[in-house]
Amino acid sequence: MEPKVLNHRHQPSPQSESVLKHGHFLPWGSLRMLIGTSLLLMLAGLYTQRVSGAGLLVRERLTMHSALLKQDVHFSVCLPADYYAESKSYPVVYLLHGLGDDESSWLEYGRIEQYARQSEEAGKSVPMIFIMPEGFRSYYVNQADGSFPYQDMFVNELVPYIDSLFRTLPDRWQRALMGYSMGGFGAMMLHLQHPEIFGATVPLSMSVRTDQQYIAEDASGWDEQWGRIFGGRGLEGHSRLTDFYRHNSPFHMIPELTKPEKHGLNIYMLNGDEEQTLCRSNEELHLLMLKSQVPHEYRVTDGGHSFAVWRASLPGALQYLSDFFTGTPYRGESAQPELPIQDISRQMIQIRADADPIDVFVPGDYAVSDRKYPVLYCIGDFSLPEKLSIGGMANHAVETNIIAPVIVVFLNETDTSKLKLMISRAELLLRIRAGYRFRAVAGYGSFALPAVQLATHSPGFSSCLLWEMQADKEKIAIQCSQDNLAALKRMTILCDVSDGGGVAEANSAFHMLLRDNQVEHEYRVRDGNGGFDWLLGGLSYSLSLISARFHR
Repeated sequence: MEPKVLNHRHQPSPQSESVLKHGHFLPWGSLRMLIGTSLLLMLAGLYTQRVSGAGLLVRERLTMHSALLKQDVHFSVCLPADYYAESKSYPVVYLLHGLGDDESSWLEYGRIEQYARQSEEAGKSVPMIFIMPEGFRSYYVNQADGSFPYQDMFVNELVPYIDSLFRTLPDRWQRALMGYSMGGFGAMMLHLQHPEIFGATVPLSMSVRTDQQYIAEDASGWDEQWGRIFGGRGLEGHSRLTDFYRHNSPFHMIPELTKPEKHGLNIYMLNGDEEQTLCRSNEELHLLMLKSQVPHEYRVTDGGHSFAVWRASLPGALQYLSDFFTGTPYRGESAQPELPIQDISRQMIQIRADADPIDVFVPGDYAVSDRKYPVLYCIGDFSLPEKLSIGGMANHAVETNIIAPVIVVFLNETDTSKLKLMISRAELLLRIRAGYRFRAVAGYGSFALPAVQLATHSPGFSSCLLWEMQADKEKIAIQCSQDNLAALKRMTILCDVSDGGGVAEANSAFHMLLRDNQVEHEYRVRDGNGGFDWLLGGLSYSLSLISARFHR
């Protein structure tokens, strides 16, 4: 018997061909017509909504016609989540893109909508309107020959247009800039040249040149980019430093600012430690602002010229802008690590080098094991509670499987010969695993340069951590001879600095010296004013870095 074939295109019975509507039965054909008409009306309504933009929180490639540029300028917008549910107005942030990108880049690659929503929901920042204008290849300044007055358009046309289109709070205290690369330059210059309009700025990996870098730029692309924008096509050497260039260079503008003008600025700069040209120019601009007493926040983080760096900067940058918009003191990003309450006093032992006692932190299983361990020689003038805090951090990192067990030997000495004797004694009395690979050295403050000196001599180390190095630039240069640099090239090096600790010049000099000699290293500038609590805030990363090198 053949199986019964079911017809999936079911033909309705006469009884099922009618549906009750307003007390009457409609024929099935009429109902289909009604459904079709309703669907068309619904789709038409959605289309109308999309054209008008009502209810849309993110809109891409909107258009404003510029009379000054004699062409259309596109922009995208990201509105706060409650924009249509509330009638209030919001601060506005102009997000500027880099060379070769466009008004969609902050949405697609920067993920600004996601980061802004997360920050708002966590209560770390207030809701903001984000405007992402098309920047072309303008560097967000007027072109020297007057043919493309982009900055005039931005200030005189775009900002008023945005204020008329959206519920912004239209004053400098509620208007800010943020940009990466070329957009970082634009964010800085618009703030410096129009502080009455833009009250704060966040330049990320700012594409800026020192005079010497500008002079040395390769001639092959100079005319099309720099010469076209700042004037002086075909010029070489110092003749490139035209008056128009000086007027649009932060290196020339900042020293000319009056004291009230300086204190009216609100700047949060960030750069990656693997940048090329921009690493030096951003660092030198930071030092110039310190020398000129321009208030600003400066960060250096891991990475190069990429959205990975710029996205990672967003939580701190949004928090900075939120504090500016609300008129509250900047909270900073540093947070004291929360460690579980633990008694590690039994893990702190003493050994002796001649008559001098040496405090040592040992892993929790040291007394019930005969295994050997890697070692960190930690040089600094630490109190016993501070040593216990460092040991506690190491113990917690082991218990949470961030690092393998490690011995920490505390040395309070700056003389290299004495340090070597202390280390020899420690290696006789403690179960330290053989080989330079399992040794790391760290120096804090005025003990950092002695740590470098020790690191470049026998017995050898795989890692060198420098926390808040205090040293003269001349002594750093002497220490970094070619022989010593060759030894440093074999190590993992971390130079960790606070933004407000007053040691920027020495650490910047060391960072640049290592870069110039192709010595791989990590350079960090973190929020804070130095001190032991600041050190603890970055200690977990330091420990994970040396542990990775121990077991590479």
